[in-house]
Amino acid sequence: MTAPSPTDAPPHEPPASASRFVAFRHRDFRLFFCSRFLVALSAQMVDVAVAWLIYDITGSALALGSIGLAIFLPNIAFLLIAGHVADRFERRRVLVVAYGVMALASAGLLAATARDAASAPLIFGLVALLGTGRAFASPAASAFAASILPREHFANGVAMTSSAYQTATIAGPAVGGLIYMFGPQMVFLATTLSFTACVALIWAVRPRHVANGREPLTWEYLTAGIRFIRGNPTVLGLISLDLFAVLLGGATALLPIYAKDIFQTGPVGLGLLRSAPAVGAFVTAILLAWFALNSRVGLRMFQSVAVFGLATIGFGLSTSFWMALPCLMALGASDMVSVYIRSTLVQLETPDEMRGRVSAVNSMFIGASNELGEFESGVLAHATGPVTAVLIGGVGALGVTALWMRLFPDLRRRDRLT
Repeated sequence: MTAPSPTDAPPHEPPASASRFVAFRHRDFRLFFCSRFLVALSAQMVDVAVAWLIYDITGSALALGSIGLAIFLPNIAFLLIAGHVADRFERRRVLVVAYGVMALASAGLLAATARDAASAPLIFGLVALLGTGRAFASPAASAFAASILPREHFANGVAMTSSAYQTATIAGPAVGGLIYMFGPQMVFLATTLSFTACVALIWAVRPRHVANGREPLTWEYLTAGIRFIRGNPTVLGLISLDLFAVLLGGATALLPIYAKDIFQTGPVGLGLLRSAPAVGAFVTAILLAWFALNSRVGLRMFQSVAVFGLATIGFGLSTSFWMALPCLMALGASDMVSVYIRSTLVQLETPDEMRGRVSAVNSMFIGASNELGEFESGVLAHATGPVTAVLIGGVGALGVTALWMRLFPDLRRRDRLT
């Protein structure tokens, strides 16, 4: 069977280059895209400022790792209720409130630093408030994306929002590090204004459909997302692989130690180190949008996590700032492939009426891998030193990859995204 000639295509068929950015044809997606960029930008700026501030106050790797714990605990506390809220109430309104809480937490950090009243307990409390906003925003935003794009454009939307996130994580730490030179209060002023802008952007979105919340509130309803993931080997394998690999291989929490004590580069160097994974991830996200990944996706998922582990080991063995940067870029690039495959498959495998609850569980797993992984890295670094902690994490990520390939053979053999 011969391929059709170009003249056989329908006259309204868009050029191939346009289809690579098809999600941007939708006004609501453009607003959502901008809000996701600003949220990620602000979160990264807050993270780098709080990390430097805490380590400057305490000089403790354990305190540094505890920042991740403070952000993660609200994910556990509000796991079931956040998913319930995302499915029973209009997700746009949920996001408006959640982003408002994040703006309030940032304003609290601004007030504390402006008055020179910042203490470790106060900072941890405000970071926990910020984590509460994230706990409700994350499942609502993940489920909301599917309600503003047609199904056939969703994978492209995932790639585009991922590129927005990665662009923000490139700019956020670097910008946060630069602004921090004028004082931490200037960073928190910028993030307070940015979170407030996100509220306005989301309020302007008009989704195609909204959660109706007609199902009775029962224990079965609240835990439906957990049961769905447990009964779907593909989704369970995807989420748990990311959880354990990143939990063990989370080296980014220790970057302030590397910047201050090992490489001696100061807050600007910390910003560049924090941005390096996002540089690799951003380039990869653009490539994924340009060249859609839709074959042997299960194997690519495992390969990307293995590269993540190897890059972590390479970073741990780095003896200079310039050796560390390419390792961190490779780490971010491999993580982007994993995020793209996981985000697309989890959303497309989940019925819309359950996306909030499933996304809440997914967000908890992501939080465990990222924020709880930061706490694990801090504890391990406190006990063994930062270099040893990073090396143990990289080896652990490789071990998890090998084990999960045996435990989830159907995921390994998965060929296509859709």
